[in-house]
Amino acid sequence: MRDRTRLYWLSMLLAGALILAACGGPATTAAPAEPSQPEPTEEMAAEEPTAEPMVEFHFALITPNPRGDRSFIDASVRGVERANTELGLDGQIIEAISIAEQETAIRAALAQGNDLILALAPDAETLLAIAAENPDQKFGVPSDIFVESLPANVQAFQVNVHEGSFLVGVVAGLMSETKTVGAVVGGDAPGLNQFFWAYKQGVLEVCPDCQVLVSYLAFDFANPTLGKEAALAQYDQGADILFQVAGRSGEGVLSAAAETGMFAIGVDSNQDFIQPGSVIVSMLKRVDTSTFLLVKDALEGNFQGGFKQINMADGATGLSWDEGSTDFEDSGPANMVAKLADVRARVEEYRSQILAGTLEVCDALNDAEAAVCAGLAAGG
Repeated sequence: MRDRTRLYWLSMLLAGALILAACGGPATTAAPAEPSQPEPTEEMAAEEPTAEPMVEFHFALITPNPRGDRSFIDASVRGVERANTELGLDGQIIEAISIAEQETAIRAALAQGNDLILALAPDAETLLAIAAENPDQKFGVPSDIFVESLPANVQAFQVNVHEGSFLVGVVAGLMSETKTVGAVVGGDAPGLNQFFWAYKQGVLEVCPDCQVLVSYLAFDFANPTLGKEAALAQYDQGADILFQVAGRSGEGVLSAAAETGMFAIGVDSNQDFIQPGSVIVSMLKRVDTSTFLLVKDALEGNFQGGFKQINMADGATGLSWDEGSTDFEDSGPANMVAKLADVRARVEEYRSQILAGTLEVCDALNDAEAAVCAGLAAGG
């Protein structure tokens, strides 16, 4: 009896399932088999497009003034552009209006979640305070932070400019016709005197009886009018060639050279084209290189807190002539252009001595007390 009951209910369930299937209910039949695919070949693998790798790394550069100085800031911006192009990144540039506004800009970059924050010429106290508050955040300084030591989350490149500055001093000393040359410098500080003292050494190396003037601009790097006034005052004192080390303020020096028929030497970037025929040469401070290397180190896991020094031997400094600049040769007065071949030959002789270690150049930033620096300070 029990078997009959079981059979009865089984038959009823089977009938119900058939009725549901007839009414369009969900079938339980297996899905049709996928059509067979040919085995992949090397030719087919080569034809398949590959997705571009996504680099999950974000960085920002904070500048102390807006870009467009055609000098220090623009050089660092080129380093960002190089990193974006060569490393496949999308780094951004945040332009502060002044050094005082950098703190707000740095904190904005923090809020954006950047893996690396680069601060160009920052206020040291401000940056180190923020770094202490955020020990897991990496910070980089492409150049110019004047402190004794750095924490583990801050890496700074020190671009030593004394060797390149010595070479443009040689140029000024050999080309001056009045035996009075000068420099307009953004401020009286070791990092800036690293330019001026070595420049003065180069001048006196080839023109021992030359007079070397200097004007300091109280750290105002964004005032071309101030730079021009300082330059005009030196030209009035008989100087005929001035080395500008003053950021955007230095563009006033270049303008003064053009207006007076005198000459100038550019800095940081190739500035020969700004006043063609008036700017003899420029001393290159390769902040573009240090900016790029900071990003590359962090991206590749090689970030290391502390200072990293680079010199002429590392390609960190040089002259615009090294890049093929001929602006002065093409546009300068004939009597000055006629000197260039001999001057360039002398420059290369001194460069070779520096790279060979047979000529010591004064380094006002790292070793201001060295005997070679004696008498090179302002008024010395």
